[in-house]
Amino acid sequence: MEFSEVVRRRRMIRHYSDKALAPEVIERILASALRAPSAGFSQGWAFLALTAPADRARFWPFVPARVENTPTMQDAPLVVVPLAHKAAYLERYAEPDKGWEDRAEARWPAPYWHIDTGMAALLMLLTAVDEGLGACFFGIMPEHLQPFREEFGVPEEYAPIGGITVGYRADDQPPQSKRVAERRRSADDVIHRGQWGRHA
Repeated sequence: MEFSEVVRRRRMIRHYSDKALAPEVIERILASALRAPSAGFSQGWAFLALTAPADRARFWPFVPARVENTPTMQDAPLVVVPLAHKAAYLERYAEPDKGWEDRAEARWPAPYWHIDTGMAALLMLLTAVDEGLGACFFGIMPEHLQPFREEFGVPEEYAPIGGITVGYRADDQPPQSKRVAERRRSADDVIHRGQWGRHA
Protein backbone atom coordinates (compact mmCIF):
# COMPACT_ATOMS: atom_id res chain seq x y z
CA MET A 1 0.00 0.00 0.00
CA GLU A 2 1.30 3.47 -0.84
CA PHE A 3 2.20 5.53 2.22
CA SER A 4 -0.22 8.28 1.24
CA GLU A 5 -3.00 5.69 1.19
CA VAL A 6 -1.99 4.41 4.65
CA VAL A 7 -2.25 7.94 6.03
CA ARG A 8 -5.57 8.57 4.29
CA ARG A 9 -7.09 5.33 5.62
CA ARG A 10 -5.92 5.70 9.20
CA ARG A 11 -8.80 6.12 11.62
CA MET A 12 -9.67 4.87 15.09
CA ILE A 13 -11.37 1.49 14.79
CA ARG A 14 -13.41 0.37 17.79
CA HIS A 15 -15.25 -2.67 16.42
CA TYR A 16 -13.29 -5.86 15.74
CA SER A 17 -13.85 -9.43 14.76
CA ASP A 18 -12.18 -12.09 16.88
CA LYS A 19 -10.10 -13.36 13.95
CA ALA A 20 -6.58 -14.15 15.08
CA LEU A 21 -3.53 -12.26 13.85
CA ALA A 22 -0.60 -14.15 12.38
CA PRO A 23 2.40 -14.01 14.75
CA GLU A 24 4.58 -12.43 12.08
CA VAL A 25 2.05 -9.60 11.66
CA ILE A 26 2.11 -8.92 15.39
CA GLU A 27 5.91 -8.84 15.34
CA ARG A 28 5.98 -6.39 12.42
CA ILE A 29 3.59 -4.06 14.23
CA LEU A 30 5.62 -4.16 17.44
CA ALA A 31 8.95 -3.81 15.62
CA SER A 32 7.74 -0.68 13.82
CA ALA A 33 7.55 1.15 17.16
CA LEU A 34 11.29 0.78 17.56
CA ARG A 35 11.84 2.94 14.47
CA ALA A 36 10.29 6.02 16.07
CA PRO A 37 12.52 9.05 16.64
CA SER A 38 13.67 9.75 20.17
CA ALA A 39 15.52 12.72 21.65
CA GLY A 40 19.21 11.89 21.97
CA PHE A 41 18.33 8.38 20.81
CA SER A 42 17.25 7.86 24.41
CA GLN A 43 14.65 5.26 23.39
CA GLY A 44 12.84 5.85 26.66
CA TRP A 45 9.95 3.54 26.02
CA ALA A 46 8.70 0.02 26.57
CA PHE A 47 5.66 -1.82 25.22
CA LEU A 48 3.45 -4.29 27.04
CA ALA A 49 2.01 -6.57 24.34
CA LEU A 50 -1.03 -8.63 25.31
CA THR A 51 -1.93 -11.41 22.90
CA ALA A 52 -3.11 -14.28 25.08
CA PRO A 53 -6.89 -14.13 25.74
CA ALA A 54 -6.34 -14.42 29.49
CA ASP A 55 -3.90 -11.50 29.52
CA ARG A 56 -6.22 -9.32 27.46
CA ALA A 57 -9.07 -10.18 29.82
CA ARG A 58 -6.92 -8.96 32.73
CA PHE A 59 -6.46 -5.63 30.96
CA TRP A 60 -10.03 -4.57 30.21
CA PRO A 61 -11.13 -3.82 33.82
CA PHE A 62 -8.69 -0.90 33.76
CA VAL A 63 -10.55 0.84 30.92
CA PRO A 64 -14.19 0.37 31.98
CA ALA A 65 -15.49 3.24 29.86
CA ARG A 66 -14.14 1.56 26.72
CA VAL A 67 -15.78 -1.72 27.69
CA GLU A 68 -19.08 -0.01 28.39
CA ASN A 69 -19.16 2.23 25.31
CA THR A 70 -17.58 -0.08 22.72
CA PRO A 71 -17.57 -3.64 24.05
CA THR A 72 -16.39 -5.11 20.73
CA MET A 73 -12.99 -3.55 21.35
CA GLN A 74 -12.42 -6.54 23.62
CA ASP A 75 -12.45 -8.77 20.52
CA ALA A 76 -9.19 -7.24 19.27
CA PRO A 77 -6.52 -9.98 19.34
CA LEU A 78 -3.70 -7.55 20.16
CA VAL A 79 -3.55 -4.93 22.90
CA VAL A 80 -0.39 -2.87 23.34
CA VAL A 81 0.30 -0.46 26.19
CA PRO A 82 3.12 1.98 25.31
CA LEU A 83 5.08 3.06 28.38
CA ALA A 84 7.24 6.18 28.66
CA HIS A 85 10.45 6.07 30.70
CA LYS A 86 11.38 9.60 31.75
CA ALA A 87 14.55 8.55 33.59
CA ALA A 88 16.09 7.28 30.36
CA TYR A 89 15.96 10.83 28.98
CA LEU A 90 17.25 12.54 32.12
CA GLU A 91 20.14 10.07 32.29
CA ARG A 92 20.94 10.31 28.57
CA TYR A 93 21.13 14.09 28.68
CA ALA A 94 23.47 13.97 31.68
CA GLU A 95 26.05 12.13 29.57
CA PRO A 96 29.16 14.06 28.44
CA ASP A 97 27.96 14.71 24.88
CA LYS A 98 24.80 16.40 26.22
CA GLY A 99 26.10 17.80 29.50
CA TRP A 100 22.95 18.44 31.56
CA GLU A 101 24.64 17.03 34.64
CA ASP A 102 21.88 17.88 37.12
CA ARG A 103 19.26 15.68 35.36
CA ALA A 104 16.74 18.49 35.89
CA GLU A 105 13.36 17.85 34.30
CA ALA A 106 12.86 21.64 34.13
CA ARG A 107 15.43 21.85 31.31
CA TRP A 108 13.05 20.10 28.94
CA PRO A 109 10.75 22.40 26.92
CA ALA A 110 8.27 19.51 26.61
CA PRO A 111 8.11 15.96 28.02
CA TYR A 112 9.85 14.26 25.12
CA TRP A 113 9.50 10.86 26.83
CA HIS A 114 5.75 11.15 26.23
CA ILE A 115 6.13 12.69 22.77
CA ASP A 116 8.52 10.02 21.54
CA THR A 117 6.43 7.19 22.97
CA GLY A 118 3.42 8.74 21.23
CA MET A 119 5.34 8.71 17.95
CA ALA A 120 6.09 5.03 18.48
CA ALA A 121 2.38 4.44 19.07
CA LEU A 122 1.54 6.22 15.81
CA LEU A 123 3.95 4.00 13.89
CA MET A 124 2.11 0.96 15.23
CA LEU A 125 -1.23 2.47 14.16
CA LEU A 126 0.09 3.13 10.65
CA THR A 127 1.68 -0.30 10.38
CA ALA A 128 -1.65 -1.86 11.32
CA VAL A 129 -3.31 -0.03 8.41
CA ASP A 130 -0.53 -1.15 6.07
CA GLU A 131 -1.25 -4.73 7.16
CA GLY A 132 -4.92 -4.32 6.25
CA LEU A 133 -6.00 -4.07 9.89
CA GLY A 134 -7.79 -1.62 12.12
CA ALA A 135 -6.33 -0.03 15.24
CA CYS A 136 -7.30 2.42 17.96
CA PHE A 137 -5.41 4.48 20.52
CA PHE A 138 -7.26 5.25 23.75
CA GLY A 139 -6.53 6.57 27.22
CA ILE A 140 -6.22 4.88 30.58
CA MET A 141 -7.70 7.12 33.25
CA PRO A 142 -5.41 8.19 36.14
CA GLU A 143 -7.34 6.30 38.81
CA HIS A 144 -6.64 3.03 37.00
CA LEU A 145 -2.91 3.48 36.38
CA GLN A 146 -1.57 2.18 39.69
CA PRO A 147 -3.85 -0.88 39.78
CA PHE A 148 -2.83 -1.55 36.16
CA ARG A 149 0.86 -1.39 37.09
CA GLU A 150 0.34 -3.75 39.99
CA GLU A 151 -1.62 -6.26 37.90
CA PHE A 152 1.02 -6.46 35.18
CA GLY A 153 4.15 -5.82 37.24
CA VAL A 154 5.00 -2.57 35.46
CA PRO A 155 7.74 -0.64 37.34
CA GLU A 156 6.73 2.69 38.82
CA GLU A 157 9.17 4.61 36.62
CA TYR A 158 7.31 3.56 33.46
CA ALA A 159 4.27 5.69 32.65
CA PRO A 160 1.50 4.21 30.48
CA ILE A 161 0.45 6.77 27.88
CA GLY A 162 -2.63 4.80 26.78
CA GLY A 163 -3.57 1.58 25.07
CA ILE A 164 -3.71 0.37 21.47
CA THR A 165 -6.01 -2.28 20.05
CA VAL A 166 -5.23 -3.98 16.74
CA GLY A 167 -7.28 -6.47 14.79
CA TYR A 168 -9.53 -7.11 11.83
CA ARG A 169 -12.46 -4.75 11.49
CA ALA A 170 -15.82 -6.23 12.33
CA ASP A 171 -17.99 -6.94 9.29
CA ASP A 172 -20.69 -4.74 10.78
CA GLN A 173 -18.33 -1.84 11.48
CA PRO A 174 -20.61 1.21 11.56
CA PRO A 175 -19.86 3.89 8.96
CA GLN A 176 -17.90 6.90 10.05
CA SER A 177 -20.15 9.60 11.42
CA LYS A 178 -20.80 12.50 9.06
CA ARG A 179 -19.91 14.75 11.98
CA VAL A 180 -16.27 13.67 11.65
CA ALA A 181 -16.03 15.10 8.13
CA GLU A 182 -17.95 18.20 9.20
CA ARG A 183 -15.60 18.79 12.13
CA ARG A 184 -12.35 18.06 10.27
CA ARG A 185 -10.29 21.21 10.24
CA SER A 186 -8.86 22.21 6.89
CA ALA A 187 -5.24 23.03 6.12
CA ASP A 188 -6.25 26.68 5.84
CA ASP A 189 -7.51 26.57 9.41
CA VAL A 190 -4.37 25.16 10.99
CA ILE A 191 -1.36 25.84 8.76
CA HIS A 192 0.13 29.32 9.14
CA ARG A 193 2.60 30.20 6.40
CA GLY A 194 5.50 32.40 7.41
CA GLN A 195 3.45 34.34 9.98
CA TRP A 196 0.62 33.48 12.34
CA GLY A 197 -2.64 34.21 10.59
CA ARG A 198 -1.19 33.96 7.09
CA HIS A 199 -2.70 30.97 5.29
CA ALA A 200 -1.64 31.55 1.69
